[in-house]
Amino acid sequence: MTDIDLSTARTDAEWLARLDELGDEVGCFTPLGAHHAAFFADGDDTLIVSFETIAECRATGPEHKPLGLLVAEAHGWSHLGLIARAPRWYRDTEVLDFFDAQIDEGFFESFKRVLFYGAGMAGYAACAFSLTAPGATVLAIAPQATLDPEIAPWDARYKWARRLDFRTRFGFAPDMLDGSRNAFILYDPSRAEDSMHAALFRRPFVHMLRSPKLYGPTPEALARMNLLVPLIELAATRRLTGLRAANLLRKRHDDPSYLRALTRAIAESERSTLTAIAATRAQMALAPKAAAAEAEPVA
Repeated sequence: MTDIDLSTARTDAEWLARLDELGDEVGCFTPLGAHHAAFFADGDDTLIVSFETIAECRATGPEHKPLGLLVAEAHGWSHLGLIARAPRWYRDTEVLDFFDAQIDEGFFESFKRVLFYGAGMAGYAACAFSLTAPGATVLAIAPQATLDPEIAPWDARYKWARRLDFRTRFGFAPDMLDGSRNAFILYDPSRAEDSMHAALFRRPFVHMLRSPKLYGPTPEALARMNLLVPLIELAATRRLTGLRAANLLRKRHDDPSYLRALTRAIAESERSTLTAIAATRAQMALAPKAAAAEAEPVA
């Protein structure tokens, strides 16, 4: 067990410095230019390759570790984390060169199972760089296919990122999935831009996992409902299916934020009967939580 504590880092720079120290103990840490870094933790022959931002890592829980690392540690798996300091879609030359080097060194060939995981911007990267590990599984939550303005001019959410190079190495994410064993694209059909990106990923071996209307960004909603870890675990062990994903997503029926948003949306539609049903369902789901909170002793 290491005594390096990431949770007490006061700044992102200090957090990265401690992650560097942790890398010296469990694997390695490699700076990749000004905006990215790679962290590797050695484990068994199952590898999780996760793409995450520093902010996401520091919000995963009390340990402030990358989510991919937390899942890998729980199972004794290996972990390769690409950590982003800025929203550059992992398109910097240093990141591209890093993955080219892994191909040259045959890094991924030493693992029996490899999962590439990411959400949003990182979901794009998980798909794009999966080409470096033929036979890998990919789990991407609401990924962008590209932000090339000639292909996706309809996505105005990230205008500042259009100047990035999405045309050279590992550029168009859907094409980079051609070497994968299985790819899962999970998205909310009610979010127009996410649906349009998902349509660009359609391939015979790509499984489209349609989440219900979650009334918020899909990655954040899944994290709030504690669904990211089981999805990653199922994908890493090659047990993820559309039915298993759908069963997990039923957990939204007990999520306070989802139920409140659902009730508000139905109320705005002025359908009184449905509003009453939704409000009753929300009250039934939330009542046990409220009772449990009231029963907790006051310190």
